[in-house]
Amino acid sequence: MSSIALTRQHRTRLMNLWRSAGWPCKDGLEIDLLAAGLVKQQADEKGREQLRLTEAGITWLAEARQQGLRSLSRHDRLALRFAEQLMTGGRIVWRELALRAMVDPSSTTDATVLQAQERAPLWPEEPAPEAPAPHGWRMSRPDLFSIRNTSVQAYLQPQVVEVKASRADLLSDLRHAAKRQAYEWLCCESFYLFPAGIAEPEEIPEPFGVWVLHGDIETGRFEQLRPAHHQPRTLPFAVWMALAKATPLPRFDDESPQAPLNEAGV
Repeated sequence: MSSIALTRQHRTRLMNLWRSAGWPCKDGLEIDLLAAGLVKQQADEKGREQLRLTEAGITWLAEARQQGLRSLSRHDRLALRFAEQLMTGGRIVWRELALRAMVDPSSTTDATVLQAQERAPLWPEEPAPEAPAPHGWRMSRPDLFSIRNTSVQAYLQPQVVEVKASRADLLSDLRHAAKRQAYEWLCCESFYLFPAGIAEPEEIPEPFGVWVLHGDIETGRFEQLRPAHHQPRTLPFAVWMALAKATPLPRFDDESPQAPLNEAGV
């Protein structure tokens, strides 16, 4: 391979060529890839020019993928592995979305909960508005947020999965009642996912479901120990806006593990 400095854009183009029929774009990236010996030119049976990866190109992609996997934390690798299972089951998955959720401020001392302001009458003769149920707003960032891949809103069935790689992390999370309330407001079903042996299902409060991983992250088996309580839920408009501004995980992420998404707050 030559001394040409190869970037992420080169790797993306190389992966696209691997996945596609190899039609050339005739731009600078392909000149670099050809000069580096990562792709080669060839003609198909009709004489049309194509680009094909060389053995050096395949090796370079494999090494880049392994390097990306090693750079991920145990928590991120577990989240991505479970995201693959959700996508295989026909769901669209987002990582680390920032979502604004409604919670009951009277049930928590969480300082991140902002109480809603009651509106005073605009004019002296206007009757005072009925007092709404007390509520506040909290910014929530679930590890995995997913919906079914459907065009019918009633069938979306949004889910939240909170991923915990250690018992200490799990116990710390369970102390935040407002965080769990936010998840319940955002979706139909909420789950905790952690390696087997970290906790018993009885330690996880209702109505959360429980998934565990048996074995190592790369090849282990997922098992659902307890289903989540299902509650019908329509996605609030603010959540729709957050999904519109964020990018879901790709169905097959062969290029490299996706880095955490930028905050898509609403």
